[in-house]
Amino acid sequence: IFHGKRADAIVKGMLQHSRSSSAVKEPTDINALADEYLRLAYHGLRAKDKSFNATMKTDFDDTIGMVNVIPQDIGRVILNLITNAFYAVSEKQKALQTPYPLKGGVDFEPLVSVSTKLQVPLSGGRGLVESGGRGSDGAMVSVSVSDNGPGIPNHLLDKIFQPFFTTKPTGQGTGLGLSLSYDIVKAHGGELKVETKEGEGSVFTIQLPVS
Repeated sequence: IFHGKRADAIVKGMLQHSRSSSAVKEPTDINALADEYLRLAYHGLRAKDKSFNATMKTDFDDTIGMVNVIPQDIGRVILNLITNAFYAVSEKQKALQTPYPLKGGVDFEPLVSVSTKLQVPLSGGRGLVESGGRGSDGAMVSVSVSDNGPGIPNHLLDKIFQPFFTTKPTGQGTGLGLSLSYDIVKAHGGELKVETKEGEGSVFTIQLPVS
């Protein structure tokens, strides 16, 4: 049954992905999009598990303005990253509440943070710097989703963006979330990166060109 459900979810995911590829870019308020999906993801998880609680933090750069993206696609990427972050902190919380709790279990407070930043090119084209105002050509917007979950082991890091790879139990993940997210961001001319420290958490960052 699990494999049937997984296959069904995979097919649906691919169909959704192919349908949305005909959508067009439009000026989008990235901050509003991130804020909306953060709340959606949290309430979605709370609906499934009433015992789940987490602190949410946001740090939005109000100099970003509107960014040309396909909102439903970038929204799906943001939602996926946030849902993964909540899943990670809830798994860590469960592990720390076992009959033999790990050290520091009592003090653990699940935290998911979402931040945005406008980065403009340095003169001479060497790297990007945070901006206090609207950027010029070559400016990038970054959306970062961080959690204080268990982190990702080094030996899995090079696999997480591969199709059908999942660390979730059978029936809970299709293994398409991050690979589709990676493809969507690449199709927008951007990059999806991850920084992680085992035992301490992860940060996924979407970088998108402003123009």
